[in-house]
Amino acid sequence: MTVMTTEKPAKVAMNGVDVPTFIATLGVVGQQPDIAKFTFRANGEWLSGTHSRTAFPGYFGAMAEQQHRQEYSIDGDHPQVLCGTDNGVTPVEMLLAGLSACITAGIGNIASIRQVKLHSVETTVEGDINLNGILGLDKGVRNGFAGIRATFKIKGDADDEVLEQIVQQSVARSAVFDVLTNGVPVTVAAVAN
Repeated sequence: MTVMTTEKPAKVAMNGVDVPTFIATLGVVGQQPDIAKFTFRANGEWLSGTHSRTAFPGYFGAMAEQQHRQEYSIDGDHPQVLCGTDNGVTPVEMLLAGLSACITAGIGNIASIRQVKLHSVETTVEGDINLNGILGLDKGVRNGFAGIRATFKIKGDADDEVLEQIVQQSVARSAVFDVLTNGVPVTVAAVAN
């Protein structure tokens, strides 16, 4: 009797993800878990009125200080209808963007690891907020979002069930989704100069 064995084809780079390097990284982190401990930073400065700018000077990760390949910053402001100058998106919009970007990045990685070619991923993330809370006009209304809805439309070379599983796996592994749904301790220090 002849036994035939078939080898799985090697996973290849896909959707802009270097899958062989990603798999190798998983192996290294599995052997040395401290490599996975990161600290991200954001440094903000007030510019005028409700306008501020936040820069991202670098981060600690892979057991060393790291720098982004270029400098990044985000301007935040309130729209004119909320007494701002509309020089940037609102902070709560940044939060929605963070959720969208985190889950979308996960979709790209997970689809690539599973060797599913993506054609498109489109997101819509909305949050409902009642400003009576933040304005101090109604103590029964919370300051933040009362609810957030996210829709991820995904097209790729797999059936609908597989594509939906990719989205669900990304949600299950999303750091931003975790922070929003499980909370995280936040400490704030005020230092007057």
